[in-house]
Amino acid sequence: MKGPHASQIQNYACYCLGLKSYFQQPGDGRVHPQIPAPDLIWAVVMGRILRVTSFLRLEWLAHSPVRAELGIQNPFGDDALAYCTERMDPETTRVALAAALHQAKRNKAFENSRFIGLALDGTGAGRTYKEPCPLCDPIKDAKDQVHGHLHHFVLISVVGTGGLTLPVDVEPYGPGDSEYAAAQRLLRRAVAHLGPRFADYVVGDGEYATAPFLHTTDAVGLPVVARLKENLPLLAAALRARFDGQPPHAVFQDGKDRVEIWDADDFDPWETLDWPTVRAMRYRQHKPDGTVIQAEWLTNFPIAKLGSLSFYRLAKSRWKIENQGFNDGKNRYGMEHICHHQPNSILIVWLLIALAMVIERLYRLRYLHRGGHGIRSAMDLLTYLWLTLGSRSPPDPG
Repeated sequence: MKGPHASQIQNYACYCLGLKSYFQQPGDGRVHPQIPAPDLIWAVVMGRILRVTSFLRLEWLAHSPVRAELGIQNPFGDDALAYCTERMDPETTRVALAAALHQAKRNKAFENSRFIGLALDGTGAGRTYKEPCPLCDPIKDAKDQVHGHLHHFVLISVVGTGGLTLPVDVEPYGPGDSEYAAAQRLLRRAVAHLGPRFADYVVGDGEYATAPFLHTTDAVGLPVVARLKENLPLLAAALRARFDGQPPHAVFQDGKDRVEIWDADDFDPWETLDWPTVRAMRYRQHKPDGTVIQAEWLTNFPIAKLGSLSFYRLAKSRWKIENQGFNDGKNRYGMEHICHHQPNSILIVWLLIALAMVIERLYRLRYLHRGGHGIRSAMDLLTYLWLTLGSRSPPDPG
């Protein structure tokens, strides 16, 4: 069958990305399962690609005439999805995600990228007014009254790969935990799964510009690019004293923007940082409408290996996790929606959303883009998939 179709996506995931064994054995922890796990897990993944974000709607699809076209053999109810995701081992899905990314790299998905990065950031999702679970963080007003609960997690994504941002792993954190601690756990686990040679750097916001986190990046063997804010007052003051009133060291065009850069690699580390020196950069980005964006960043990349222009681009790659990670995840893939309010189920669904994003983006931007035709947008692919459901012959895409 030619053209984008649900069955083609399934074949692509199983054979081109090497996920067949995962979908056959996704880490099901049920003792006496009535519904095979492959049907349930593939339904969640394909459902997210189709923007079906609730277990009830997946139940409707599983009982509809298009079930076979979706690659689902058996009908099931939303309770079966809840029961299965409660008992799945998240490590199996995490390993599968890393394996799919390795396969994508072997398939030259990142061949035009000089530096492959891992971006980290945290967010809140899944607001609820139900009885709290261990991951629920209370939302309080000025009078300390609780108005619902929120769930938090840290996401790590592959960035700096020519417009292809791919989630790698998710780490939830609840009351008594923190984004900062969760990010360090996540980074160690992600690099262990991907291997130290998969990526070239780690990038994060100013919250991660602390000695313990920077030492964690050293421990996993990756240079780091982190935002420099007022949480490091001595370094920020030294940067201002050096760069204020000084002409930029480099000026270049980034699209329609004019960018000025100040860059030096001989700043003193603060007391708790075990680095010989710190490299710091300021960029000033002038927009055509007169808007000026200024930011400071630090790194342990030597200038001989990373020029000022590349340093700027690595710093800007940090925003990919915001735009193509959280924004897409929440607005398109249902990351805000809690299907079943139980900690392991919540985590499994977040991981399956990440897997769906990896499969959909690699399929759309790399597999479908072979040849001279243009890249199909996410909305075009979604519309085409819905049009072809139940049709043995996909309509002519024109």
